[in-house]
Amino acid sequence: MGFSIATWNINSVRLRMPIVEQFVMQARPDILCLQETKVPNELFPHAPLRALGYEHIIIHGQKGYHGVAIASRFPLTEDHRQDYCNVGDSRHISAIFERGGRRIRLHNFYVPAGGDEPDRTINPKFGHKLDFIEEMKKLHANAEQNTSAILVGDLNIAPLEHDVWSHKQLLKIVSHTPVETEGLLEVMKRGAWLDLMRQQVPENEKLYTWWSYRAKDWEAADRGRRLDHIWSSSDLGPHLQRIEILKAARGWDRPSDHVPVVAHFNL
Repeated sequence: MGFSIATWNINSVRLRMPIVEQFVMQARPDILCLQETKVPNELFPHAPLRALGYEHIIIHGQKGYHGVAIASRFPLTEDHRQDYCNVGDSRHISAIFERGGRRIRLHNFYVPAGGDEPDRTINPKFGHKLDFIEEMKKLHANAEQNTSAILVGDLNIAPLEHDVWSHKQLLKIVSHTPVETEGLLEVMKRGAWLDLMRQQVPENEKLYTWWSYRAKDWEAADRGRRLDHIWSSSDLGPHLQRIEILKAARGWDRPSDHVPVVAHFNL
């Protein structure tokens, strides 16, 4: 029995619902995880997602900023929202779904971007990001008995050398500084998480999910970063069939600077 999960920082779900619909009609994921929805719960666009077959929707939003959502063709239960760093931001949501006789906890994250200056003494946003990552180190893939786990989202860190277009040039740029990359790798290690994208694509190959709006010709420059991730507990690793990164979506009408990533599993 198979299923697929997509993750996408949509950068305003109401503004970009036309390309959400375009993506869903093309890729048809069973579960769609969105980040940076930028909408309070009462204004979230349930109707168009339900029209596309996603009857089960859980949301954690706020006006104008952040926000995460899970839309599923399967029932979702035991939904939970963790307030990381206790600042009231809508950056995490999780729920249980069942497939192939398995109980699976799905986490959806939007990690703080961290501002422009990689120095917490002069940039509180960077300090907030580091504190958020520190708190994520407590999250374990095997935290619940008889429950597998999947973690997706915009983690706003490209942890490996070939997750960025130039390792040397980005070592002092937020999202690829050593304190961030080492922190995220420690989240994976302590939590016993598998990096499913790198299970499919060797670490010495370039792999991107984000291309800056600032680039005049993003496709020609191809100065990307892998900021979006799909992880799982070790028991799901052998069941991963493939990972798809829909790079073409970066060139769609009024695009997000992130593109969708889809993981396909066969149980």
